Amino acid sequence: MREKILALLENYKLESGGNIVSRDLIRALNVDGAKASFVLEAPSPGVAQNLENERSRIQDQLLQIDGLEEVSIVVTSHSKEPPNLKIGGHPKPQETTMKPQSVSKIIAIASGKGGVGKSTVSSNLAVALANKGKKIGLLDADIYGPSQPRMMGVSQRPSSPDGKRIIPLQAHGVTLMSIGLMVDPSKAVVWRGPMLMGALQQMLSQVEWGELDALIVDLPPGTGDVQLTLCQKAELSGAIIVSTPQDVALLDARKAIDMFKTLKTPIFGMIENMSNFVCPNCSHETPIFGKGGVLVEANELGVPLLGTLPIDLDTRLAGDDGKPAALFDGPAAVAYNKIADGFIASGLV
Repeated sequence: MREKILALLENYKLESGGNIVSRDLIRALNVDGAKASFVLEAPSPGVAQNLENERSRIQDQLLQIDGLEEVSIVVTSHSKEPPNLKIGGHPKPQETTMKPQSVSKIIAIASGKGGVGKSTVSSNLAVALANKGKKIGLLDADIYGPSQPRMMGVSQRPSSPDGKRIIPLQAHGVTLMSIGLMVDPSKAVVWRGPMLMGALQQMLSQVEWGELDALIVDLPPGTGDVQLTLCQKAELSGAIIVSTPQDVALLDARKAIDMFKTLKTPIFGMIENMSNFVCPNCSHETPIFGKGGVLVEANELGVPLLGTLPIDLDTRLAGDDGKPAALFDGPAAVAYNKIADGFIASGLV
């Protein structure tokens, strides 16, 4: 249903060029059975007025889609002085969970150390699941080193119509939120623990995530405040540990697994990244970081190996270009799709 709605909305051209979808005007698209709702966020009041004039006609067209009985569209625009939404600060007291009610599952992608490709796995897995028809969100919780905006090819600051609610971005079929979209990308985030927790609370509870089958959370490396808060306050469905086969990476992966077990968070399994390198010239296979180490570790720890991923140039180029490798053909895309199929078959998503 979501794909049919987006396909129809591509027919509505804008005077300044492009269409509603290509210009990224759609926010918080939510499909619940026979009901659909979304926000059209125009770049200016003039464009908003034009869209408002077309709103009824767009609704009538959407209602021609088989199985769709109710459509709600809200038109907004950037004002000259948008509401001030301060990110970070001491978290506000909450009696209830941070977990959004509209999100079925929250899955953390974690690693014991940096540099093992955790963020690359998060973005590609999110895209692979979305391509299979799942409603997926991606939260970049790596506060100090947010990389998802670059990897997913977005840079626009999320809007806030009232200074409280945050409208996330959409990229490659995935609903996306990152602290990197809310702060100056050239400036370091110099925050203590309480500021981190306040930002994390906002990105979970104030973002209009819409109905999601799963929210994938790209965690920072290590076992710090963000991991602790998520496990205790956000009702994590489970965690996935990413590691290379290298012994040094596996040492820290064990610590991450021990942390989740201590906090009573289920471990869905491990993913071996940078498993092997195949020379594009001679097809010779070289295990740069070793071979099979994550499988041995997973067996010793009693958790499943969810998949192995190659190290290749295409994956790096795709991430730098903002178009994850899972969108294309190739060994990496095949591997990510296999992992996504396993997720769906086992009911993890």
